[in-house]
Amino acid sequence: MTWAAITGWGKCMPPATLTNADLSTFLDTTDEWIVSRTGMRERRISHVSATELATVAAARAIACAGLAPDDVDLIVYGSCSNEEAVPNSASGVQLALGATRAAAMDLNTACTSFLYGLSAATAMIRTGVVKNAVVIGVELISRYMDWSNRSVAVLFGDGAAAVVLQASSREEGVLGSALGCDADARATLRVRGIGCGYANQGVTLGDTIWDFDGPAIFKRAVNAMSAASTRVLAECGVAADAVDLVVPHQANLRIIESVARHAGIPMEKVMLTVERYGNMSAATVPVALVEALDAGRVRSGANILMPGFGGGLTWAALLVRWGGRVTPLGEATRELAPCPESALELVNGIRAIQDPHGRSAAGLAAPVFIGK
Repeated sequence: MTWAAITGWGKCMPPATLTNADLSTFLDTTDEWIVSRTGMRERRISHVSATELATVAAARAIACAGLAPDDVDLIVYGSCSNEEAVPNSASGVQLALGATRAAAMDLNTACTSFLYGLSAATAMIRTGVVKNAVVIGVELISRYMDWSNRSVAVLFGDGAAAVVLQASSREEGVLGSALGCDADARATLRVRGIGCGYANQGVTLGDTIWDFDGPAIFKRAVNAMSAASTRVLAECGVAADAVDLVVPHQANLRIIESVARHAGIPMEKVMLTVERYGNMSAATVPVALVEALDAGRVRSGANILMPGFGGGLTWAALLVRWGGRVTPLGEATRELAPCPESALELVNGIRAIQDPHGRSAAGLAAPVFIGK
């Protein structure tokens, strides 16, 4: 039987850090208010494109696996931060890497995009479609954030990470996936203003209004992530106490704590990055995984549980068995260009070109969706 081992990993975090104190310079908020509700103290703001973040992360993962770009069969770009609808973003990473043999596809399930991508790429390797793949989780949310909306502006940050999967005869990599979607509540988390539904509606594409029902999202996130975790562990025949590490989506510290409690797993086994990076949507799980490896928290043969939840409302939980190697085989030389501005200067630059008069709910027509 063929498995899909994780053999390479790498992250790319933009250097500019936006603190809660920075946010309080233009929002009615405080560090205490944000920390008490989310567990977040800071997040990163990118000065470069999402494609560049993804490319650096992927280059590091490929080098870590001891491969060259020409060895890559497939690039999966997991994100809801696409710079263009056509062409896709994965092709931009393929071009920048020089991975001329690789197929390239985008996958958008919002915050679960990396998890869905990891599951899909694993299936393609196990069925012989490809022999290896690079799966990326990347977000550049700062560029389309409504920085006037305190409910969401304090939550999100930018970042990227990637893993390399390779065919293996050993039982490692993704052992099982539980994937689903609570579509009846999809309007509780919606970014209005991006997409074909808003074209020719009298608005500038890219101007956004965020619908975010925090209490409803919290409840559904805890229920879905907990149920998915229980399901994937049961299907794989792995008890909760046999889980060595939980690498969850970092949407909110209280959500993470609730999911761990429902799963019967102590917080000592949970990898947390939410305090330093906030919610990076599709990038949160892979960034946390890379940091867990860097911190020595992943051992050979470890069982790693990865639950997530995102807009749609999609949910997922993957159980991964780690292989024999926890150190990189090589290092990439590709780096980000220097950042000439602070995070607050970057955000204020975005705010300066956002039209405050176009940010009322009445300013954006609701798109027509089939099957609402």
